[in-house]
This record gives sequence, structure tokens and C-alpha cells, in this order.
Amino acid sequence: MEDIKADLVRHYRWLRQYGINDSHSGNASVRDGDTVWVTPTGCCADLLEPEHLVRCHLDGTRGERASLDAPLHIQVYQRNPGARAVLHSHGPHTVALTMNGADFLPPDFEGQYYFPRVPVITIPYGDYVALAPGKVAEILADYPITVVRGHGIYACAETLNLAYKWTCSLELSAKTAHIARLAGTI
Repeated sequence: MEDIKADLVRHYRWLRQYGINDSHSGNASVRDGDTVWVTPTGCCADLLEPEHLVRCHLDGTRGERASLDAPLHIQVYQRNPGARAVLHSHGPHTVALTMNGADFLPPDFEGQYYFPRVPVITIPYGDYVALAPGKVAEILADYPITVVRGHGIYACAETLNLAYKWTCSLELSAKTAHIARLAGTI
């Protein structure tokens, strides 16, 4: 079996490589039993190595230097026992098209097929750290993906690859919607 820490690093780098995150944005985790491996706070995707990941636990304890979103990742796993991966990204098209706070309804076939409605959560920026873990975990218990208005996308799934697929599919749907609006077709 492939090392899950190396797999997490690869998927996190892909988010950067394909323009969904910038060099230091977003975060990611993978669950292995009661252990949750989380990207460190402020890490650079281009330089991240498996040994840099921070061990956290489902009971809420977090290792030193764990991402600011580590409590959010842990709550997602606590509320969604089938989840094994959480990816947080900043897809520019998705963030831009959800700034109004309305749920996103993908106009394209794949987007509609995977998630006909993407819930958008509004959290005042000053309250993000306190409120985001509970609000995002609550939505991800029922949906594979959600957006925090003005901030970014959270996807959870049974595998890293599936969470990555949801993330990429949503960003492509948002890009398609943007182009269609510019073309006047929607």
C-alpha cells in the first residue's frame, strides 16, 4: 500500500501545480485510523515533504505547527466517519462566483452530475477560526464539497483522489460558468 503521507503531499502539490492554490494557501489532511495527518501551518506546497506533515488525533489533540484549519479537519472526520481525506483550496473561479453568498448551481453536465448544489457558508472573517470548524463539518456531513464565502473550498471523501476530483470538478464548473456568463449564454 502506498504511503498515505506521500499521497497527501502529491495531492496538495497538484492543487498548487494546477492553479487551484497559490504557493502557501490551502491545507490538506488524511485520516489513518485515529490519526489525522495535516499539512503544517504556512507550508509551501512546492517544498512540502511527507516528514513535514503534522500528526493530530480524532480526539482533538493537535501536533505543534498544525494548520490553522486542523480543528476543522478533525471535526469533519468526527462527524463523517467514512471520510478519509479533506482538501481545502482557493480555486479563484469558485471563490469569485460565490462572493455573493448564494449556493452555487453548476451549469455544466459534470458539475450537475456530481453536485447539483454546492452550499456556500458565510462566516465573518473575524469569526472564521471559531466558527468554521463546526459550520464546515456540519455541511460536509451531508455534501461532498462546500465553499466558505470569500475564502475557499472544502472537499471531503473516502480517498484523497476523490476529494481532489471534487475540488477540480467544482473549479472547472465555476470557470465554465464564468466563461458562459461572459459569452452571454447563461
